[in-house]
Amino acid sequence: MQKKVDHIVNWLKDYAEKSGAKGYIVGVSGGVDSGVVSTLCAMTGLEILTLEMPIRQKIEQSERALEHIEFLKNKFPNVIGKSIDLTSVFDEIYKTFNLKNDEFPNKDLAFANVRSRLRMLTLYFYAQIHGFLVCGTGNKVEDFGIGFFTKYGDGGVDVSPIGDLYKTEVFALAKFLNLPENIKNAVPTDGLWDAEKTDEQQIGATYPELEKIQKEYGTKTENDYSGRDFEVFKIFDKMHKAAQHKINPVPVCKIERTK
Repeated sequence: MQKKVDHIVNWLKDYAEKSGAKGYIVGVSGGVDSGVVSTLCAMTGLEILTLEMPIRQKIEQSERALEHIEFLKNKFPNVIGKSIDLTSVFDEIYKTFNLKNDEFPNKDLAFANVRSRLRMLTLYFYAQIHGFLVCGTGNKVEDFGIGFFTKYGDGGVDVSPIGDLYKTEVFALAKFLNLPENIKNAVPTDGLWDAEKTDEQQIGATYPELEKIQKEYGTKTENDYSGRDFEVFKIFDKMHKAAQHKINPVPVCKIERTK
């Protein structure tokens, strides 16, 4: 495990130095992914800004995020923390964009994604004024499996240090790094809804279940599964196919030119 930690920390440090960046900014949500990423960033010795950005947030989520930021500040002198309450900004956007009827079934999801994109805007503002890079917190299942992220929201980052780690590996890293107990045991949630929705409730499957399918995806088909594995395969397959516009680069229409 130490070898994995050293590899990621050195990768982050080398990338920042080659880019001419002073350090990294990380959005801290109170979840295990941002907890691990912010800690790995702190271990680089570079300047690190941790940003908590509540938007109508549940108090326990904000408390976890702030506790983790204090944990980092006490352990690493290169870490500073800041809390930017974006609730009033989101409320103004909500009033401006909100429709007078419910004829659009995806309206709630669209507003959930607005929250994520508002946080991305905030991260890049502070990154630019400080000369930092925005560090992503997405894991392999979310980013390259089911596309469980917001395009140009939490998917809008400069680097992705845990994008090749499965969620169970992230939890293992949190334990190895001895993060606060409430971070290590946090139930995964994206924190984008007024009514609490865990990742499992939204997706319909646990991360270990999804990881099993992702590791076999492409070598097995739905005919190779039965029972619960079959159900999870259908979930993964549907979400993976729908997320290709997020996972793949933006398509460019090529123009044939004659001399």
